[in-house]
Amino acid sequence: MSHADDSGIPEQGLLTAAARYERALRENDLPVLDELFADGPPTLRAEGGAALVGHADISAYRARRGGAPARWQRRVHVRALGDADALTVSEAERSDGSGGLQTQLWHRCADGWRITAAHVSSGPAPARSTDGDDPATWRVAPGASGPVLPGSGTGPLRGTRIAVKDLFAVAGQRTGGGVPAWLAQAPVETSSAPALQALVDAGSEVTGIAQTDELAFSLMGVNVHWGTPRNPAAPAHLPGGSTSGPAAAVAAGEADLGLGTDTAGSLRVPGSFCGLYAWRPSHGAVDTSGVLPLAPSFDTVGLLAADPALLAAAADVLLVPAPTARPSALLRSSALFSLASPRTALAVDAALAALAVQTGLPVRQVEPDFTAEQAREWAESFRTLQAAEAWASHGGFIDAHPGALSPAVERRFRHGQELTPAAVEAARAVVERTRGRLEAVLAGGWLCLPSTAAPAPRLDAPAEEFEAARAGTLRLTTLASQTGVPALNLPWGRVGELPVGLCVLAPRGSDRSLLALLAEVAPPRRA
Repeated sequence: MSHADDSGIPEQGLLTAAARYERALRENDLPVLDELFADGPPTLRAEGGAALVGHADISAYRARRGGAPARWQRRVHVRALGDADALTVSEAERSDGSGGLQTQLWHRCADGWRITAAHVSSGPAPARSTDGDDPATWRVAPGASGPVLPGSGTGPLRGTRIAVKDLFAVAGQRTGGGVPAWLAQAPVETSSAPALQALVDAGSEVTGIAQTDELAFSLMGVNVHWGTPRNPAAPAHLPGGSTSGPAAAVAAGEADLGLGTDTAGSLRVPGSFCGLYAWRPSHGAVDTSGVLPLAPSFDTVGLLAADPALLAAAADVLLVPAPTARPSALLRSSALFSLASPRTALAVDAALAALAVQTGLPVRQVEPDFTAEQAREWAESFRTLQAAEAWASHGGFIDAHPGALSPAVERRFRHGQELTPAAVEAARAVVERTRGRLEAVLAGGWLCLPSTAAPAPRLDAPAEEFEAARAGTLRLTTLASQTGVPALNLPWGRVGELPVGLCVLAPRGSDRSLLALLAEVAPPRRA
């Protein structure tokens, strides 16, 4: 299930049951389907011009029909009807491009949630934005009356369009943070965040304010309130988050630049999933004031683009002048590549070989500077510190607005509330050791690794697959996040037709040198 609009109902297994039902439909798992439809004669299922009444008739119909057509959920709306009853309305898209709605009435029985009535309707393909008005991608959509914020009219970025993540202060607008309750209490901004203003002064216009995952505390691009932005590079798959809206807008050609944040991979992951160039700067290299924080020690402001030259030009506006230098080698760690799926590792290795050919730089193995076990340790330590800072940033809001966040995101925040000072200090010690180890490695060249552990999961993947993809990817992304070094995603890999990225890490403060790489290379041609 891709996402849900949960209007006040405690989850209490409902979304898990709904996801289990979708999985059973795909797999034609008749015992599970029979279990999830309430037993007895009152149960109702309607489709087209006919209705089936009673569990027995519904079960017999299922057995005769065979499996349902493949589909994935675009949006799921949940409405509480009482303490033990809820209505779900699912917007679906099938593999043939047609769409439909599934409406289900659920009752919480002693043994879990069960469907007591269901209605299925089919129709044409779901409407897709042709003018940038998809609410899953845009909170403030591009309008016919002009940009949300006009550019200066001069400068190196004149005529380019920015999709700005809904964490940035935009003059004349409120900041939503991906959460309706946050938006409702947000003031209208009197000035724009300095990083955004610098791009506007350089000629770029704000074409719209793009959606983000809830308070940016996610990595897959799912937002239960607004929907999951469409990934134009892989429409049946997640876009990646939390800079999901800007990534979707840039990949769709609705914007030229995506201005976003990266705390634990929130630029690099959507860059990898959507086939975009993504830059996470060195800590402190770009002003983060005027941006809604998540974990301030790790928050950075960076960019997404389909055009590498444009990415470099926009980054040039945000960075102070500095000399550039080329590395002596491209470094590869077998342990880090082993954290990705085998097919992803092969695809990223091919991208690394192309990078070596185009730059003329040798590839050198760095072993045993890292191990898979160390990667797990540093990811967990980062998550501890991130959670502690996230709770410090937003715990007051969460306590004051119960139910404002989806259960999964609230659990991540609440983890920070539960941490002891000793646990935080132990995690900080691991991060310091990791930083020293990486600095020593980067003295010998630039480290190359997969940007994500796998390609984008399917929209209809079960929740446990989402979390596995998130956890696996964090072991790769948090290396740069906790050590403060710049990272660049090159969207050159392919697993079948799905994009995957090669991530290049350089020493802290060498952003201009890393971005100069973009002037040397061109995307490798696909066979």
